[in-house]
Amino acid sequence: MKSRREFLKQSLLAGTGVTISAMGMPASSYARIMGANDRVNVGLVGFSDRARQALLPCFYNNNKELNFDIIAVSDIWKRRREEGQAFLQQKGGHDIKACVNNDELYKIKDLDAVIVATADFQHAYHTIEAVGNRMDVYCEKPFAETMDDARNALKAVKASGKIFQVGTQRRSGASYHAANDFIKAGKFGPITMVEMTWNVNQPGRWRRPELLKEIREQDTDWKRFLAGRPADSWDPRKYLEYRLFWPYSSGIFGQWMTHQIDTVHWFSGLKHPRTAVANGGVYMWKDGRSNADTLTAVFEYGPENDPKSGFQVAYSSRFSNSAGGTKEMYYSNGGTIDIDKNKISPTGGLTEREAQEMGMHANLLPEMTLASAESKVSTGANTGGDALTNGHMRNWMQCVKDRKPTNAPIEAAYSHSIALIMANAAYRTGQKATFDEERQEVMVGGKPFTL
Repeated sequence: MKSRREFLKQSLLAGTGVTISAMGMPASSYARIMGANDRVNVGLVGFSDRARQALLPCFYNNNKELNFDIIAVSDIWKRRREEGQAFLQQKGGHDIKACVNNDELYKIKDLDAVIVATADFQHAYHTIEAVGNRMDVYCEKPFAETMDDARNALKAVKASGKIFQVGTQRRSGASYHAANDFIKAGKFGPITMVEMTWNVNQPGRWRRPELLKEIREQDTDWKRFLAGRPADSWDPRKYLEYRLFWPYSSGIFGQWMTHQIDTVHWFSGLKHPRTAVANGGVYMWKDGRSNADTLTAVFEYGPENDPKSGFQVAYSSRFSNSAGGTKEMYYSNGGTIDIDKNKISPTGGLTEREAQEMGMHANLLPEMTLASAESKVSTGANTGGDALTNGHMRNWMQCVKDRKPTNAPIEAAYSHSIALIMANAAYRTGQKATFDEERQEVMVGGKPFTL
C-alpha cells in the first residue's frame, strides 16, 4: 500500500484547469482518503493571542485522538517566534522548528497543513501562500477585507483542492445547526428581519501598551508584515494594534460582525447582501485609533431573481457600554428565533384572531428549545478553548482526515468577506454600497471600493 505522502504527491492538482464539484472541491480530492494511522503534521502561522488562548488549546483537545501534531511555528517577530516555540514544545513534548518566515516554514518536507492566526488583513494572503504550497488550511476570520484578496483566495483554494476552514465557529454550534435546520425545513416561514448586536465596555480591547514599549523594528520584518498593503513606514501601533487602524483591519465589522452576518448567509442560503448603509465613529476612546468604536450597519438581503422579496438585517456594536451584550434575533411573521437564549417562540407572531380579521391563516411558532447543547458566545477578548471553537477545530481536523468539506468552507469565507467589505465601503464613503454580481465587486458611487 502506498504511503499517504506518496499518494498525495501523485494526486497534486495542476492549479489551473481544475474541474470543481458542486461542493467547491475537485472530485479527485475525495479519492485521497488518509489511512487511520497517518499522522497529520501541522505548522502554526502566527503565534498570536488568538492562537495561544483558543486555537491551540482546542487543537490539543483533539490531536491525540485524531493523530495530529504541530511540528513548527512561523512568526516574523523574534519574541513571538521564541514564545511560540517554547509554548508548543511544552504542549507537544518534543522539539518545534521556529521559522523566521513562511518561506522557511514551507521548506519543511513533512508539513501537511497550517493554522493561520495572523493579522486580519493577512488572512487571505497567507491562505493563498499555504494552498500554493499544498497545505490544508484552518484560517482565522475575517477572511478578506478587499475584493481583490477575496477573489484571489477563492480561486486559489478551489483550484488547489485542499481542505479549508474559516474561523466562523458558529457553524459548528449545536443551537446554530438547530436554527438552520428549522429554517431550511420551512417551519419558520420567510425571514422578515434580523437584529444583531455586539456590545462591550472595554477601553483596552485591541490595545497593547506594554508590548509597544518592547517591540523593535529590527526584531521583526515590517515589509513582510505589510503583505500586499501599500508601502508604509514602521509603526509599532499598526503592527501590534492593527485592529484599530484601516487598512490593516476594518475593526468591528471584520472582528465581530463577520461572525453574525455569516449565520445570515448560512440560514438564508443567500451569498451576500443586496445593499448596505452604515454610520459610526470614534465617540468614546480617542486614543489615536482610526477605526470606529461605535458602528451601525443596515443590510438588505433577498433573492437575485426576485427584487421585491427579501428582508433587512440591522447590526450595531459599541465599545463604550456593554448593555445588551450579544444578540442574534431572527423574526418571521410567525414568531422569533433568539439564538442567544437558545429559544424558538411565537413572540411577535401573528395571532389566529388577528389573522382571521384579515382573512388569513396564522402560523404561530411553537415554544421550544433550539438544542440541548446550547451554543453560548462570549464577548470577552479571551474566550479560551470554548465549545464552539473546539467543535470547529475538530471539524477541520476530521475533514482533513476524511477529505470532506468543512462546516465553514471557502465559499462561506468569500460570502462573509463581501458583506464586511460592503459595510466598510458604506461607512468609509457615506454612500450606499451594492454588489456587482458579474464583476464580483463591491460598488459605491458607481465605482469599485478599493484601498
